[in-house]
Amino acid sequence: MTPDQIDALRSLLDRQRVLSLGVLVETNPYVGLLPYALREDYGAALVHASKLARHSGGLNDGAPFAALIHDLVGTESDALQVPRVSLQGTVELVAKGTPGYTEGRDAYLARFPSGATTFTLGDFDLYWLRFERGRYVAGFAQALNLNEDNLRELAPNG
Repeated sequence: MTPDQIDALRSLLDRQRVLSLGVLVETNPYVGLLPYALREDYGAALVHASKLARHSGGLNDGAPFAALIHDLVGTESDALQVPRVSLQGTVELVAKGTPGYTEGRDAYLARFPSGATTFTLGDFDLYWLRFERGRYVAGFAQALNLNEDNLRELAPNG
């Protein structure tokens, strides 16, 4: 990736706060909308989801997922030019009571302080969505495939 592409993709991921999450629930595709926090190396997104939510049926350890993060689209925007990234990978449940859970909770709440109440509810879990590949579209006819190495380039020390 070029330095400009790295900066633009990093900015998109940092600026946006929700992702569309596609998972398989009882063998059927399902899409939900979730707030996310990024891992420092840009290799995964952290989501906090209720077991009561339909999409949680597809958030099993090792399960595949697809996510879409896009820039805001206004009524005056050209829909063909909307910067977006689709990402695919696997789900990892963050076990409660582990140091990883505490670190994840702190990172999530740093981005979404209003979510503190949900951490007191027993039906919510933390999940890492580990990115394995993706496709970044900066606009019409401006697309490139991504792999784990490309995503690591996004980290400030990448």
